[in-house]
Amino acid sequence: MQTPIKPFYFEHGPKAIILLHAFASGPVDVRMLARYLERENYTVYAPMFMGHGTADFSDILLQGTPERWWHDAQNAVKFLKDKGYTQISIFGISLGGIFAAKTLENDPSLVGGGSFGSPIVRKRQFSVHNTFMQMAKANFIQYQTNEAIMDSKLKWLDDNIDTLLAKIADFTVGVAEDLPQIHQPYFIGQGLSDEIVNPESAKSLRDELVNSQVSYHEYPNASHMITVNTAHKQLEADLTQFLTQLYE
Repeated sequence: MQTPIKPFYFEHGPKAIILLHAFASGPVDVRMLARYLERENYTVYAPMFMGHGTADFSDILLQGTPERWWHDAQNAVKFLKDKGYTQISIFGISLGGIFAAKTLENDPSLVGGGSFGSPIVRKRQFSVHNTFMQMAKANFIQYQTNEAIMDSKLKWLDDNIDTLLAKIADFTVGVAEDLPQIHQPYFIGQGLSDEIVNPESAKSLRDELVNSQVSYHEYPNASHMITVNTAHKQLEADLTQFLTQLYE
């Protein structure tokens, strides 16, 4: 997945939405969805998590931590509030969904939100390590990194990525424990052919949101990135219906 260098902000109406991207990717994950929402008269802001969107995947490990990404999510809310928006929702795909949920747990002023293909309540996971390494190699090739340098960096990433993945897992435990603190409406979207996140995680998330009105959606045959793959049009339609009720 190619990553843009910077976040984006589409100002288009009084109802504002934050979209958070996936691990080892960037706002391109949610750009198509954002353009769709903009056409529906929503203002959309997609920040970028620390360490992402650079020519060197090592920056994700050297600069990024769950605590810094949590700070990024909080700053995204502040950005829109400073712009004068009072009706704000927050959604995220994969890693972004973890921070969307945590933001809803901690900020009752938000009108609602949700997550797409996000391992908030963890079931047996698939290999994020291998997927990350494939994306790292593609990133270095995209930026025409010298082969010897690329091999050295890939070796370092292979040796060190599991430490960061463990920190993410530990952080997510706390997010899952606090899910009853979410009282706003919550949207869940899950591809049933997700190759990264176990689809059972979405059902568990739904069951743990005991104080929230949950809008739950499964997309048969859809892989992980439902914002851009075969499920994206149905996701957009489902999300539009959810948002129409949310911003009444």
